[in-house]
Amino acid sequence: MELFETLKKVTLDSYRIHHLVAIFSLVYVILKISKLIVKRNEWIRALETFPGPPKHWLFGHVREFKQDGNDMYKVVKWGESYPLAFQMWFGPFVSILNIHHPDYVKTILASTEPKDDLSYRFLIPWIGDGLLVSEGQKWFRHRRLLTPGFHYDVLKPYVKMMSDSAKTMLDKWETHSKSDESFELFEHVSLMTLDSIMKCAFITYTFLLFYSHFSGTNSYIKAVYELSDLVNVRFRTFPYHSEWIFQLSPHGYKYRKACNVAHSHTEEIIRKRKEALKDEKELGRIQAKRNLDFLDILLCARDEDQQGLSDEAIRAEVDTFMFEGHDTTASGISWTLYSLACNPEHQQICRDEVISALEGRDTMEWEDLSKIPYTTMCIKESLRLYPPVPGMSRKITKPMTFFDGRTVPEGCLVGTSIFGIHRNATVWENPNVILPHNFFITQGECTGVLQHNYFNVFFSVCRNCIGQNFAMNEMKVVVAQTLKRYHLTEDPMKKPKMIPRLVLRSLNGIHVKIKPVDLEP
Repeated sequence: MELFETLKKVTLDSYRIHHLVAIFSLVYVILKISKLIVKRNEWIRALETFPGPPKHWLFGHVREFKQDGNDMYKVVKWGESYPLAFQMWFGPFVSILNIHHPDYVKTILASTEPKDDLSYRFLIPWIGDGLLVSEGQKWFRHRRLLTPGFHYDVLKPYVKMMSDSAKTMLDKWETHSKSDESFELFEHVSLMTLDSIMKCAFITYTFLLFYSHFSGTNSYIKAVYELSDLVNVRFRTFPYHSEWIFQLSPHGYKYRKACNVAHSHTEEIIRKRKEALKDEKELGRIQAKRNLDFLDILLCARDEDQQGLSDEAIRAEVDTFMFEGHDTTASGISWTLYSLACNPEHQQICRDEVISALEGRDTMEWEDLSKIPYTTMCIKESLRLYPPVPGMSRKITKPMTFFDGRTVPEGCLVGTSIFGIHRNATVWENPNVILPHNFFITQGECTGVLQHNYFNVFFSVCRNCIGQNFAMNEMKVVVAQTLKRYHLTEDPMKKPKMIPRLVLRSLNGIHVKIKPVDLEP
């Protein structure tokens, strides 16, 4: 009997405890939601001078984006109705001021305001706290330590490696050149840019594109695609902004799994290089044996206190450079080739220029990069029309006033729509048409519409992309060698449907038809 009474008492006590926990949890959730509602109302009042398109009370503008290939144009259309800037809501509590005019961009990018602590946070489990995500003194220290990796003397030997990777890809395209069918080029270009960066940034470790290590390369590419998609899903699904909800979700599981694939790839690269450099700690001695690469400089970097980067920091920078160094460049090259396929008159001018510059050779060399100005203008114009990174954002740490007198308060998220700026009809003449002379430069000055330094921000004018010269060199090499070898035409039945991920992609791929160039007069 005593045992029964004891068990009954324990059961009742346990019930009361669970009951109290449930009540306290409910109260906590109610208080949390109440606090968010108060904050939401404060943002509505604070941004009332920036009207925007009508929004749903719960979903905000999320349901306006159908992921059908028209989302980018929707933002441009909204920009016509709401000049300079407008509010966008992602769910009931996250508001972003979307800016789409260079005079507004000038204010935000000329400041020292940090990256936003929402979307960039979602990247940290994948690429760590590297240059893309880090802030303040950490960013400045890492930037200073890594800058020697992009010096003229380091970049110069890369051109031959880029050229070799491009040639390998173009050789594989011979099969497509004999067919009247179009083919999807983005994945081909992604494999090529990955191979290129492995040769250039991690010289002693290359995948030998399309051969023995094809499956390993492809698994990394697929992991990057999946991670990019999942970051986008997380941003659009406001309950996923909670770390524990996302971690417990099926998408969180997929994200961790893809991260493991990407991390095992970079960890293997670092392990092999550390083993190769175990007896060499000075760059001068390494350079005496071979050309330096990004990983050499990363592992041997020392600040004024002779302190290097931690193992965690090294992996973060390698993960960052692996992603940014191949995926953004692949996007830029793919959209440029598509743009030229749609504009045969510009394509032919570029081809004639390339043939003249190469003087009978099939591959580019360092000295050739400066001999193709019209091709360079076409690449930049394609980057305007199809920016590899379609947007970026900052979080305001103090009130900021723009040129028209409107002010945003501390804590506001400000998103820069690079795609919106590049298609802004108040800035560009015929914004949806390829006009290479937008980037015509004479005597060191731009005589096109780019007299305003902030008109074109695909490399971010404030925090100049550390790899921009590397990327531009690779784009020139690949585009030039492609045009030297093939005529490109579009497939009118397979128009690409642009979707904003971490880089600009196409929902249905990017398809072109190719035919060998006939050099006979």
